[in-house]
Amino acid sequence: MTDTSDRGVLPAHGSLAVYPGTFDPFTLGHRDLVSRARVMFDRVIVLLAVSADKQPSAEATARAVRVREAMPAAWSNVEVDTWTGLTTAYCARRGATVIVRGVRTAADFRHEYQLAAMNEQLGMQTVWLPPRPHLAATSSTATRAYRMAKSAPPLPGGRE
Repeated sequence: MTDTSDRGVLPAHGSLAVYPGTFDPFTLGHRDLVSRARVMFDRVIVLLAVSADKQPSAEATARAVRVREAMPAAWSNVEVDTWTGLTTAYCARRGATVIVRGVRTAADFRHEYQLAAMNEQLGMQTVWLPPRPHLAATSSTATRAYRMAKSAPPLPGGRE
């Protein structure tokens, strides 16, 4: 995998990007997006959203620890935080200049376009990054389903 910094991308001076999501779990696709964003912006905050609408597998603090552990210590310009509420409110509070979002599919794009339009009305721009082709099929939902199936007890009679 080629790091974006190898191609001479320089971050926008003084820029702070926020990459929000539930990250349940934090996938290789998420990590790759952070890797790419961290060379585009001076600083990146991976923001674990706390939402009453979702049923995460662990509390936000525990997920935040797992996310931080999934990133190299050398990524000193990456921070992990948690937040309950509108992402734009968090961005305003922290002085962020942009929201970074990943877009894998046309369905993602439709959803993300609506969010970006709302965020723009609230004064925050969105930058979309597509996944690298080898990571495009990776999703937190699929990863959770795989883990659940893998940890399920065997069927009676030895069938799986």
